[in-house]
Amino acid sequence: MLERFIENHQFNYIREQVEIIRDSRKKSLPVSVLQAVIDLANAKISYLFPEATPSQLAMIDVSTLQTDESYDMFIDGLRPHVRSFPHVSEQQVKKLFPKQKKLKLPDVADLNVNRMSYMSWNDLRSNRKYILCEKEDHQLIGIECKPSPNSKKNICAFCNQLAEVSYCVTITKAKQAKNPDYYKAIGTYICTDSVTCNEKMTNLNGLMTFVETALTE
Repeated sequence: MLERFIENHQFNYIREQVEIIRDSRKKSLPVSVLQAVIDLANAKISYLFPEATPSQLAMIDVSTLQTDESYDMFIDGLRPHVRSFPHVSEQQVKKLFPKQKKLKLPDVADLNVNRMSYMSWNDLRSNRKYILCEKEDHQLIGIECKPSPNSKKNICAFCNQLAEVSYCVTITKAKQAKNPDYYKAIGTYICTDSVTCNEKMTNLNGLMTFVETALTE
């Protein structure tokens, strides 16, 4: 049975480390320096998988890669082991966003669920952006944001890369017992293109900080 033990952001991180090794080999570095680069990359990758089996650790070992062809084959060999984003039903969406009676899911056929750390789509009718992701226990959570009408180049909070972003604001669930009218809004820059964003994310820190802060009561 195929082991899908790699998350999308981990796959991106491994690919990033492989590119570092590839570039280092082209610089004619001393053997000891190059070996240090490879060892460090291996250590960083292994650190992401504290519960990996010996066979899984062997699968993500980059120490023997030497040619461009071997780098590409290594990455392609990992793709089938990337965990897919879970199937999301309309019933789940209704439960997450009970006030949005007419909210529709995007066409799953248009999504590459094997390359997603989060699912996001814009509802043009309401001018809202919806973001779904998983907690560590794989519980599905989601938030509703209002994106700015105009985009610009800036650093995305999720992928931490310079990209075309919109400033997205969401109302948190924070409450004050003595003030029923109290509300707290938070905002951050998020890629307008979630597909590209998912392909660049190497950790979940920015995504989970924003979503979990919004959902904290």
